[in-house]
Amino acid sequence: MSVNNRDPLVVGGVIGDVLERFTRSIDLRVTYGQREVTNGLDIRPSQIINKPRVEIGGEDLRNFYTLVMVDPDVPSPSNPHLREYLHWLVTDIPATTGTNFGNEIVSYESPRPTSGIHRLVLVLFRQLGRQTVYEPGWRPQFNTREFAALYNLGLPVAAVYFNCQRDNGSGGRRT
Repeated sequence: MSVNNRDPLVVGGVIGDVLERFTRSIDLRVTYGQREVTNGLDIRPSQIINKPRVEIGGEDLRNFYTLVMVDPDVPSPSNPHLREYLHWLVTDIPATTGTNFGNEIVSYESPRPTSGIHRLVLVLFRQLGRQTVYEPGWRPQFNTREFAALYNLGLPVAAVYFNCQRDNGSGGRRT
């Protein structure tokens, strides 16, 4: 899949705020209940209390992947000075399986935005080998780019994001 200016990750600001441009090279399927996450989908916090089911593609079980889930809009989209907040981190996921087969090194914490519409970004990286990625030790002010550089993960192989605002929040623009 080529990356162009109509790429939803570009339009949504994920490319730039969280990631560099990359070419998707593996399938990433994220579902909350029966709902498959697509770029820009609106999901309420009450629908994402439990961690999603994540399935990844690929062909070789000897390839391992790391999944990172961050919110780059903390504390609010208009003033994201605490970006990024790490919600979930799973390593050593074998190709063709999902996060249930990986090593959850930072447990899932359900997003609870208090102000504005937040983007929740799930990023998949290919690891150089098994057990080569370790727990960062903190959640606030996590940096996906620096994390990827630290563990030689390179550019992502897949990413998807959804929008989330508090359950009683009204629709409207991201401010």
